[in-house]
Amino acid sequence: MASLVIFACIEIVPGDPASFMLGINAQPDTIQALRVELGLDQSLAQRYLGWVGGLLGGDMGTSYTYRTPVSDIVSDRLQVSLPLALYALMLTVVVAFPVGILAAARRGSVTDITVMGATQLGVAIPNFWFAILMVILFAINLRWFSAGGFPGWDAGIFPAMKALTLPAIALALPQASILSRVMRSSLLDTLSEDYMRTARAKGLTRRQVLWRHALRNAMIPVLTIIGLQFSFLLAGAIIIENVFFLPGLGRLVFQAITQRDLIVVESVVMLLVFAVILVNFFVDIAYAWVDPRLRVRS
Repeated sequence: MASLVIFACIEIVPGDPASFMLGINAQPDTIQALRVELGLDQSLAQRYLGWVGGLLGGDMGTSYTYRTPVSDIVSDRLQVSLPLALYALMLTVVVAFPVGILAAARRGSVTDITVMGATQLGVAIPNFWFAILMVILFAINLRWFSAGGFPGWDAGIFPAMKALTLPAIALALPQASILSRVMRSSLLDTLSEDYMRTARAKGLTRRQVLWRHALRNAMIPVLTIIGLQFSFLLAGAIIIENVFFLPGLGRLVFQAITQRDLIVVESVVMLLVFAVILVNFFVDIAYAWVDPRLRVRS
């Protein structure tokens, strides 16, 4: 179903790739020859079946623009986008967990109000605007980081991770704000359960109840959000990658759309769909690991 929707949406976009590649002064016979070479003269059904059949065999096709296998282009761009998404997700979790736990432990206090106000601000601020501010401060004024670009992993892990730090922070800010609010809400719901009051009645302190019992039981909705966030970080970094001139998947899709490189757009979006499904599968497995009750057969 996803492949059908992706193919249909791409095909209804106006513009002919062959005409775009050859320019406005190209002769009709030249355009037709290129269409035949690219396989654009085939019917929609033939093109769809050929594309899906190639995907099932591990062949994403050949880029109209670069004349190279799409799989090679995607693998090169994944070396930027995947570490960036993982880096941003790590920062999100590192910030959101303690912030959410602190707000839940001190519900109604000045700390709780301050933390929730800060997270609301983090959700409201566009990440690309925050990215531009960080470039101005840390790259232009302080000169601690470069304003953009990626040196490649051949330059070493430290230079590569340094180049990904500002983009990762820009991506992690709104996600950490959302996750911390979900963590606080889930913890508060768990702490209000009857078995939590029973644990307190047996002599456990609020701190012991929070860390021994409430935290693990509150992880189900948090894991759901983490899975959704990783998918977003992998697929939704188009603006950030363009702000920092990173050669990732997001920028590849953006360039392919402007160049009418349809096979690249279709294959990359289908790859992202598969990534979302795979992440959700691992999240479901994590549910059973966090909550042993889900491992019991009814």
